[in-house]
Amino acid sequence: MLTTRQPIFRRFWHAVMPLDHLRAGPQPFTLLGEDIVLFLDGDGQPAALRDRCCHRTARLSTGRCDGGRLACGYHGWQYDRDGRVVKIPQYDADRAIPPDYRTPAYHCTARHSYAWVALEAPIADIPAIPEYGAPGWRTIFQFHEVWHTSPMRALENSFDNSHFSFVHRATFGVGDQPKPSKYELVDTPEGFYAETVIPAANPAAYQRVSGVADAVTTRHMRNAFFLPFSRRLDIEYPSGIRHIIINCFTPIDDGRMQLCQWLFRNDTEADCPAQLLIDFDDAITREDKDILEATDPDALVDTRRRGVEFSMDSDRPGMLIRKKLMELLARHGEREIHAGNRDQTAVIAIQPAA
Repeated sequence: MLTTRQPIFRRFWHAVMPLDHLRAGPQPFTLLGEDIVLFLDGDGQPAALRDRCCHRTARLSTGRCDGGRLACGYHGWQYDRDGRVVKIPQYDADRAIPPDYRTPAYHCTARHSYAWVALEAPIADIPAIPEYGAPGWRTIFQFHEVWHTSPMRALENSFDNSHFSFVHRATFGVGDQPKPSKYELVDTPEGFYAETVIPAANPAAYQRVSGVADAVTTRHMRNAFFLPFSRRLDIEYPSGIRHIIINCFTPIDDGRMQLCQWLFRNDTEADCPAQLLIDFDDAITREDKDILEATDPDALVDTRRRGVEFSMDSDRPGMLIRKKLMELLARHGEREIHAGNRDQTAVIAIQPAA
C-alpha cells in the first residue's frame, strides 16, 4: 500500500512533534507527502499550515513567529492559525488585505505533550492514554525519529511474536524457543485487542527494568491496535511492574514514517532510572528498525493479491490489521493503491442501489 495515495488517512489525527520543539520557532514536517509548517499561536497552542507563502511560494518554515503569527522570511507577510494573511508590512496600516490572500490551514491540537495534525476533518479522536498525568505513573518520552519503512510494516512487526528469537536475540529474545506464543484476539470498535504471555530473557544489566532477578522471566503482553497506525502495548512482569508503550507510526511519505514512542511506568526513578529504560527500549528498537528498513515499505494490504507475500499461523494479528485497513478503505469507497496500480485512482465510484 502506498500510504499517501489513500485519501482516508488524511482524516485521522497523526502525532507530528513534541510541543517543546515549537518553542524554538516554526518547524517543517512532511505528513502524508504534504509539506506543512507548525508554530505556536498567540494562545500558545500549536497550529499547522501548508509550508508555502501565497505571495512568492517561499517556505514559511524559514520564517519566524511574531506575536503568535507566522511571518514569512521572504517579505514578512504574516499569517494567523487559520492561514489568513493578516499583515503585509509593505501596506499602509489602514489598507485592507484581500480575503483570498491565504494558505491552507490544517486541523491541529495539543495532546499528550505533542502537536497532532489531521489534514482534513478527522473522523476519530486521538487514542486516550489514561496513564498520562495520572497518580502513580511516570511518563518518559522515548523516541521521535524517522524510519525508512511504512506504518503498516511497523504495525505488524509490533504484534509479531515470531521474530523475537531472531531479531531480538541480543536483548529479550529466547533463542532456543522460536515457536511463538498464541495471541487471544478480540475485535474493538477502534481496531482490536491482543493478549498473550511470552518468555523473555532477563539479563542482569536490565533486571531493574523487570523487577525480576531470574535470567528468564515472562511478559504478560496486552497489545491493542488503533486505526489507522497506532498501538498500545501493556507489558506486565511477574514483579507487578507495568511497562506501557504507546506508539504512533506517523506516515511521512511512501517510504518513510516517524516513530513516536511514550513510555509509562508504575514504579519510581529510584526503582529504575529513566535513562536505563530509554537505553533498554532503544536497544530493542534499533533491532526492529534495522530489519524493517530491509523490507519493502509497499506492504500488501489486500490479501486477494495472491503470491505477493506469503503468511504463517503466527501472522494472524498482521492479517487482522490488513483486514481492518481494507474495511476502512471500503467504507470510504477506496481501493488499495500499490506499486502495481499506482496510476489508478484510490476512489471507487459507488453505484446507487437499484
